[in-house]
Amino acid sequence: MSLKTLVKVSNITNLSDARYCAGMGVEMIGFVMDKFSADYTSPEKMKEIKSWVAGVQVVGETQSADYEEVKALVEAYEIDILQISEAGLLPQIADLGKPIILKLEFESAYLEDYLERYSQFVEFFLVDGGDFSDFARYTLKEYSFNYPIVLDFGITAENVNELLEEMQIKGIALKGSNEIRPGYKDYDELSEILEVLEED
Repeated sequence: MSLKTLVKVSNITNLSDARYCAGMGVEMIGFVMDKFSADYTSPEKMKEIKSWVAGVQVVGETQSADYEEVKALVEAYEIDILQISEAGLLPQIADLGKPIILKLEFESAYLEDYLERYSQFVEFFLVDGGDFSDFARYTLKEYSFNYPIVLDFGITAENVNELLEEMQIKGIALKGSNEIRPGYKDYDELSEILEVLEED
């Protein structure tokens, strides 16, 4: 199965989400590596989940601003791609030899500066935000012509195809969720968007 655009699903915490995403043609699944997060997944659990899925790239997600800590996380987790939220780690962190996703907040006063300054170091910018206003939509449409942007907010089953036609974004990002009980999931929101994106 293939999808119309690149899709990354963040905050994977269980095998059910990982297998569902792989089966639907999602390209990237992300695991939170920060212990303070409610969505933290240990290296052991991540590797176990990874062993049961095929055809997806595994992203290690961290908010750490400490280079040595991030380096240790990369060594502990068998990831394909590293996602960071601290732009100051670039370009030093490029030395770790992993493709990099830089997560940015749309509301940041430094957004345009970061897009221009760091585009040479990253696979893409994951742009998150709060209110998906007309201003946000217009601004990101303009930025997407010049920078590799994956949209991480404002996406619904009703508007996703329109957004992809209107913007030159590289893809979209969605989020996984916790199991109701082991092996049982409610996929309503995630599945609705993925089903709309299925190639005919």
